[in-house]
Amino acid sequence: MNTRDRDPYEKTFPALPSAPGRGFARTWWGHAWLRALEDSALDGTQLGQGRKYARSGAVGAVSVRPGGLTAVVRDPDGTAHRTDVLVQEFTEAQWDRLLGLAAAEAGYIAALLDREVPPELAEDATAAGVELLPGIGDLDPRCDCGEWDHCPHTSALCYQVARLLDQDPFVLLLLRGRGERELVDELEERSTAEAELPREPADEGVPAAEVFATAADRPALPPLPALVPAPGQPPSLDTETEAEPHLDVDAVESLAQAAATEACRRLAEALAPGHADRAPTAPLTVSQDAVRLAAEAGDFRVRSRLAAATGRSRADMELAVRAWGFGAAPGLAALEDDWTPDRTTLARARAALASAWADAEAPVLRRVRARWTQAGTGRQLRLGREGRWWPYHREAGRWIPSGPSAPDPGSALEADPAG
Repeated sequence: MNTRDRDPYEKTFPALPSAPGRGFARTWWGHAWLRALEDSALDGTQLGQGRKYARSGAVGAVSVRPGGLTAVVRDPDGTAHRTDVLVQEFTEAQWDRLLGLAAAEAGYIAALLDREVPPELAEDATAAGVELLPGIGDLDPRCDCGEWDHCPHTSALCYQVARLLDQDPFVLLLLRGRGERELVDELEERSTAEAELPREPADEGVPAAEVFATAADRPALPPLPALVPAPGQPPSLDTETEAEPHLDVDAVESLAQAAATEACRRLAEALAPGHADRAPTAPLTVSQDAVRLAAEAGDFRVRSRLAAATGRSRADMELAVRAWGFGAAPGLAALEDDWTPDRTTLARARAALASAWADAEAPVLRRVRARWTQAGTGRQLRLGREGRWWPYHREAGRWIPSGPSAPDPGSALEADPAG
C-alpha cells in the first residue's frame, strides 16, 4: 500500500478507486469495524447513501492519526465536506496490557507483521479489559454538513476505512494511539525480555483421583445467566451489491432470524427448572425442520421455497405449518404419518374410546388405520404414535388440523371448534 508519512503518528492514504459490486470488508476485523458503524447509526438510509458514496469514489485521501480519521467527501453535485470520525485512544495502562499479551505469544507478533489480526489476541485483550476493536457508539462522527449522527459522508468514510483495515490492521492500532514502527520496536523488545526470563518447570498436573477426592470442598457453581428477553435481530444483508444468481438473500435473512429464535428457545429450555431431568428430544428431520422454518417465516416466498425443497405444494405446506403450530413435530406427524397401530396399541386405543363416553352418548366412529372418523359430521380423531389424540375436521375436501392433542379421545373431540 502506498502511504506517505507526515509524522510518525499520522498517515495519509491516497483515495481508493471506486468499487462497484464488491464488499467493503473481507477480514473478520474489517467486518467488526462495519458492525460498529451499522449497529450505532440511527438512520439506515444515511448508511445506504454512504455506501453509494464510497462505491462511487466520493471519498478523497484519508488521513489516519491517533484518535481520528479525516477525509473530504463529495456529494454527487461536487460539494465537498470536511468529515471526521473520532475513536477513543488507549491509555498507557491499556497499551501495556495489550503489548504484554502480544509479546507473550510469538505467533501474535508474526501474524501482526503479516498484516493479520489473530482473533485470539482480540479475545485475550477483551478479557484483559482492552477492547481492540470498536463497538457500538465507539465511532464518533463529525461533519460540516451539520448532521449530529452518522451522515452519508461519515458513513462513506467508515466504509472506505474498512477497505484500508483489510489491507493493513496497523491502521486500527494507529487510531488507538501508536504508530507501526514504535509498536514493532516495543514488541521485539518485550519478546526478547520474555525469552530471557527463567522458566518454571512444567506443571505435571494433578491426578484425577486426587481431584475427585476433594470435589466436596469446591465452591458451588455460579448462578445461571439471566434469560434474554427476545432473540436478537440479525444484521441486514442489504449491501447494494448484486447477489449471486444462486443466492436467495431473503432466505438467508430468514434463516438467520430463525437461528436466533431457536437459540433463544433452547436457552429458555436449558434454564428452565428440571431441564436436566428431561429426556432428550429426537433431532428433527430435514422435512420437519423445513416446516419449523416455514412456521417462523413471514415471507410467503420463503415458505414457497421451503415447500418446493421438501416436495410439498403450497397448500400442503400451509397445512403442515398449521399442524406444527398445534403440536410441533408430533402434530406434523399426526397430519402426514398414516400409520397402522399394532395389536397392543389398537387394544389400548379401543379401551380409551370405550371409556370416553357412556354407551348412550358414544359417537359412531369408523376406523381406518390410526384414524377414527365420526359418521356424518366431518370430524375425525387421529392417534399419534406418542399415544395422544389429535382432532381434525373436513373442509373443502381436505382434513384440517383443528387443535392441540389431548390424552383421551373424548377431550380431543370435544375441543374441536369445528364440532
